[in-house]
Amino acid sequence: MSITHIVLFQFKPEVAAEVVHDACERMLGLKDSCVHPTSQKPYIKSASGGKDNSSEGIQNGITHAFVVEFASAADRDYYVQSDPSHLAFVKTLGGIIEKAQVIDFTNGVL
Repeated sequence: MSITHIVLFQFKPEVAAEVVHDACERMLGLKDSCVHPTSQKPYIKSASGGKDNSSEGIQNGITHAFVVEFASAADRDYYVQSDPSHLAFVKTLGGIIEKAQVIDFTNGVL
């Protein structure tokens, strides 16, 4: 069963808009740069995201959201724990992220 991986970021207020934009493009680019160790092919089923535009006012500081879909929990686990492209990307966020939240789910598992 596929796994949906939701990533929420609050960028530090002093971070330049160009730096935020670059980080967001690189986050979305993981769909193509993350390669499965066995097949040597990209394994992320889909990736989307962008800047918050909700009018509800309950973002609690979150400014950007990303949704990444994996075919299996094993693919998600590889991505989170071992994928060199993902791990390198995470390291670049250290000085620019105020807060990050992640939640994963399997559709229909309540």
